Amino acid sequence: MKCRLLCIDLDGTLLTDEKRIREQDAAAIRKAVQQGIKVALVTGRMPAATVPIARRLDVPCILACNAGTYILKGEQCIWAEYLPAEAMTGIYESIRPFGIPLWIFRDRQWFVTAKDEFVDEEEKLIHYQAEIADVYMLAAEWEKNRTGPNKVLIGAEPALVQKVYDSLKSRQDVDMACSSENYLEIFPKGMNKGKALRLICEKEGVRKEETMAFGDQELDLPMLEEAGIAVAMGNGIEEAKQKADFVTKSNNEAGIAYALEHFGKIQEKQEETEIRMEDLYG
Repeated sequence: MKCRLLCIDLDGTLLTDEKRIREQDAAAIRKAVQQGIKVALVTGRMPAATVPIARRLDVPCILACNAGTYILKGEQCIWAEYLPAEAMTGIYESIRPFGIPLWIFRDRQWFVTAKDEFVDEEEKLIHYQAEIADVYMLAAEWEKNRTGPNKVLIGAEPALVQKVYDSLKSRQDVDMACSSENYLEIFPKGMNKGKALRLICEKEGVRKEETMAFGDQELDLPMLEEAGIAVAMGNGIEEAKQKADFVTKSNNEAGIAYALEHFGKIQEKQEETEIRMEDLYG
């Protein structure tokens, strides 16, 4: 089956540990686009932190931001899902004893209940300032329209993230997954990167079997499960590798380019075989 859509995670996948794109990866993606393959960047990042990556690639990209809950094609939002405001306040009350702020993402906005070193680090990384907000005031405003944030996030040291994760696992109104050992992402029930892949396929007229997905973390697992071809990065967690059809090189070793070359050769051999069969049987 020929690939028609690449779904690519960013941090730990397309981006190196230094948050750069390897030129081999960029060149391989551009070649794929020239061959008629569409590209979707499917990421936990907000739009303001995703658009610059698409610009660096210099190819048309669908942007599935905020853990896939806010999907953009150009400037147009083609899909959005939101947590109930009451779920947001409930999560905030649950994490208050841990003394860490809640990150709140809605469409293109980023709010935090307070700032700490993790917020400061993210602001420097994406060149965007979070707005300090009162979670109850946000909830009151959003409840009027029966809406809420696309997702909320906890950023902390790995051991504390795991404690928060364990404390929230019993909630039945949300789904959650780690995008790295320092970040726990919490999003609407039933919404994940796998659903984002399906939605993009529906919008673009692509079958799931015609997709290839790249990922490395727990947040990427639903996307790897949905894709026609699942590629785990060499630096990925073990569960991602177990779900993958192919384990490529790491994000620091141009793993995307390596995988595209690998499957490109397979496709070429299949096409050569098809041509020989046509010559043989007419």
